Amino acid sequence: MSNYTVITSDFVNVSVTNSGNQTTCVERRFQKGITIDELKGKLELLTGGNSMTMNIEVYDKNDKLICKLNESSRLLGSYPIDDGMRIHVVDNFSRQLEDDLSSVEKFELSEEDYSKRTDTVKAFLEKNKLGKYNEEEMKRKEEEKLKEEEAEEAAARLCKIGDRCEVQVPNQAKRRATVMYVGKTDFKEGWWVGVKYDEPLGKNNGSVNGKVYFECGPKYGGFIKPHHVKVGDFPEEDYDLDEEL
Repeated sequence: MSNYTVITSDFVNVSVTNSGNQTTCVERRFQKGITIDELKGKLELLTGGNSMTMNIEVYDKNDKLICKLNESSRLLGSYPIDDGMRIHVVDNFSRQLEDDLSSVEKFELSEEDYSKRTDTVKAFLEKNKLGKYNEEEMKRKEEEKLKEEEAEEAAARLCKIGDRCEVQVPNQAKRRATVMYVGKTDFKEGWWVGVKYDEPLGKNNGSVNGKVYFECGPKYGGFIKPHHVKVGDFPEEDYDLDEEL
């Protein structure tokens, strides 16, 4: 049994990059109670890499290396990883294949002839049931991804435009707001809830990258993942600065 335990919130929201495609960056939410082996399985689906050969590095918002996730049975939450950090997947298997093939003279080969060869990467993956050739594992990962998307959509649909709410982002103070937008956006994938904060504690005015999703004053707008938004009886608080000494 592992002696490590999860000591923070149940989920962490991070961006994911990989050495095979330096220009791609996606945002994902992971349970902190999963092991590093389980995390690698999820990252395999995201990056197209191989969980058996990948190494995982964690960087903070200033691109400073915080740690390496190299203990397979250790829980993700036992590492010093927080919301907003970046997980970088280094896939030595993919990089080695690219290096090995870079010096080989290229020639045309039909797909039918290629599939008959036994010395190819495709044959290796098929033989060892790795990556996309492990149908059972791929199906399981697709089902997990679908469930996460369905859960996110269900949480979003609990929010209605005009609802009062409280935003509860981990490691940040609670903020009260009004729901102004619910749905998908052009700037990032998934479901988002657009809110107008009671105070200028946001990041925008309801517009992102030139597209207007709703209107509010500068710094009063924000877009939050649905699971961080709690709707209910949250009246505006009285911020009477004249009473302060």
